Amino acid sequence: MREASTGAASKRFDPVCRELYCERVRNGTASGASETAFWWAYRAPRSYVIFVGRGIIRFLAEVHALGAFALISFGVLISKFGVARAVVYPMALAQLARSGLLLLPMILFLSLALGLVIIGQTVSMLSRVGATEYLGTVMATVVVRELGPLLTALIVVSRAGTANVVELGTARALGEVEALEVMGIDPIHYLVAPRMIGMALGVFALTIYLILGALVSGYLWAFLQDVPLSPGDYLRQLAGALRWIDFVVLGLKTFMFGMSIAIVTCYHGLARMLRLEEVSRATVQAVAQTVVICVLIDALFIVIYLVA
Repeated sequence: MREASTGAASKRFDPVCRELYCERVRNGTASGASETAFWWAYRAPRSYVIFVGRGIIRFLAEVHALGAFALISFGVLISKFGVARAVVYPMALAQLARSGLLLLPMILFLSLALGLVIIGQTVSMLSRVGATEYLGTVMATVVVRELGPLLTALIVVSRAGTANVVELGTARALGEVEALEVMGIDPIHYLVAPRMIGMALGVFALTIYLILGALVSGYLWAFLQDVPLSPGDYLRQLAGALRWIDFVVLGLKTFMFGMSIAIVTCYHGLARMLRLEEVSRATVQAVAQTVVICVLIDALFIVIYLVA
């Protein structure tokens, strides 16, 4: 009985660490200070070239799989856009409420904080140096083009995106996705397409509310600081700093943010065979990848601004 338990216990430990520990026990030198040696013996790769190469291969494989899932999702969304409207459209509205309406109080709070921290301080500093004529340009660049869409996307990722991974990953682990396939229901059309539509519209709407709230609260804080700037001058500077391309890029950027959030979170919840204990790790990976993709999309639009 003891031999069976010893054999079962030996399988739970790394062979390198087990040999090191057994040797120190026999020599009477085992102590808590040897944990560092065990860690390095277990973690240190044999070749850093192999270690880096495996990381690059995993990255390329992840990009390939995510790109294939995105193409399939867009294909299903376009080809089956009018199929089962009575089922898909209410689900899209529910996702719009989750990623839009339910997040509106937090977005309004952040717009007030953004106006206080950034816009109010900017107005005050520009008035001190007599450069209030550049206020509209600063507002359009900081809030409308950059901080508004990106901050909204991060909030949606942290709230609605994580919920997507947990729900879909749990459904995948419990076999509910396979049950849909057995009944002849396309999981992409039923689970992914409504989230793509709802989250894209939700990010767009929340971005508008965040920008408007930040601009209004920024002028409010500037007014409380006795900045000599009338509301008419403030609006004229904003209107003069904004161009038609700003509104076009704002719409495209927010829709791309929403689509990216939906695709990446659904990919980590659906495209892998998960166990229940792996759902939390998949959620962390989905959030990290979504943030990176949103930043890359934002950088792409910065290049478009510089070219245009």
